[in-house]
Amino acid sequence: MLNLKQNIESILFIHGEPISVSRIAKIVGAPKKDAESMLRELQAEYRERGIVLIENGEEWQFATSPGTKAVVEKFFSGELPEELSRASLEVLSIIAYKGPISRANIEFIRGVNSDFTLRNLLIRGLVVREENAEDRRSYLYRISADLLKFLGLESARGLPHFEELRRQEVEMSSTEESQEPQKMQGSA
Repeated sequence: MLNLKQNIESILFIHGEPISVSRIAKIVGAPKKDAESMLRELQAEYRERGIVLIENGEEWQFATSPGTKAVVEKFFSGELPEELSRASLEVLSIIAYKGPISRANIEFIRGVNSDFTLRNLLIRGLVVREENAEDRRSYLYRISADLLKFLGLESARGLPHFEELRRQEVEMSSTEESQEPQKMQGSA
């Protein structure tokens, strides 16, 4: 069975975004002070590595070491001029037609983790991330003004079949909502 430190390390790695000590403690089923103690141990262990554990108030997250800045910049400068990958185009399309949308919903649609792809699109300036007013633990992604400028569009409505797809989505969601009460009434 994995120990507390390994469980916390796995959560930080998989989550990819800042996560609170309280949430980590709840997930691993440990007291908050024990989770915080393990986080500090992990932080010390990672201090001399290419990845570091950063703390911002109550939240913790893995990040690249400041000492690797030049290599990371070189990597991304080599990546950015290249054409968008199939995964990037897929995520960008989902955001363009369904956005603003959460990472969880993007991943639900795609069926795979989209952290790296979203990060790449953010770095390229093709999407922007904003706080989710309905759930402060997550972000919403939408296409950027730079993408619209690059495509020569005044708004997302200029995308092919945008209005048609939006109308279908609204019709589908209103149909689902109207069927909910009928199901409940029929079973009562």
